[in-house]
Amino acid sequence: MTEEERTLEVAPDFDGKRIDQCLASSFSDCSRSFLQKLLKDGKVSINGKIQKASSKVASGDIILVLMPEPEELNVEPENIPLDILYEDDDLLVVNKPKGMVVHPAAGHSSGTLVNAVLYHCRGNLSGINGVLRPGIVHRIDMDTTGALVICKSDFAHQSLAEQLSVHSITRKYRAIVHGNLHEDNGTVRGAIGRHPTDRKKMALNERNGKPAVTHYRVLERFGNYTYIECQLETGRTHQIRVHMASIGHPLLGDTVYGPKKCPLKNLQGQTLHAMILGFIHPRSGTYMEFEAPLPEYFLNLLTQFRKNVGNSLK
Repeated sequence: MTEEERTLEVAPDFDGKRIDQCLASSFSDCSRSFLQKLLKDGKVSINGKIQKASSKVASGDIILVLMPEPEELNVEPENIPLDILYEDDDLLVVNKPKGMVVHPAAGHSSGTLVNAVLYHCRGNLSGINGVLRPGIVHRIDMDTTGALVICKSDFAHQSLAEQLSVHSITRKYRAIVHGNLHEDNGTVRGAIGRHPTDRKKMALNERNGKPAVTHYRVLERFGNYTYIECQLETGRTHQIRVHMASIGHPLLGDTVYGPKKCPLKNLQGQTLHAMILGFIHPRSGTYMEFEAPLPEYFLNLLTQFRKNVGNSLK
């Protein structure tokens, strides 16, 4: 098995810290357990000397990591029902359900949206993002529901990727957040990048992050919770979740950026729904907008909150 050599010069910020902490921050595409195994197997050296996880690094040290060749994931078409909002020869707009991962990755090699669209489109998908992400031009989190566009042709993919890069695509989300927002409308600005110590999280990171802007408006107030609409000006990973948490109003059900224990039983993941998706059709040049109806669990929550508010006024 061939190995990929990766080198890293230790930055002043990591002077005196453990090597495993330095690696976890620098190699965000690798899990901590994977990096720990590399250290255990003698695949990591500092200035030519093999190291263990507890070894300390110094500013200017050169770390060499020998990465094994990744195992190839075999992505198979699967007959998984799709909630299709629109389809033509160039693209497909679907309403993604809660709990479905968009594309295969470690731990999720089947049951993904890609597996489903490979079956539905008989493999007729753009190849720009490779075999693991055919047709995928943007993503939403596993527990986020709603509208997502899949590209069938490279022509469509290139057009939509360009629209995303200039922030011209309309993306409006519905969410329920903790607390009672003071203003009816607001904007959260703050660069988002990888969390400095937890590779699975994102964080406000003005130094290494990318600019991010989220606009929100209040739709309904329920005392301890607020129902809002969020419109993305940019599209960073976990943007709404990070931004709303940063102003003290994390999404209900989001145990990553909010309370570690969800206050509502049987609620899995954040209450976030990609409701409106609008873009210029790559071939016709006309603006098209699609609306994904709120999922049943979300409607049930709103009904319960409205009932609670009504009872408190009696």
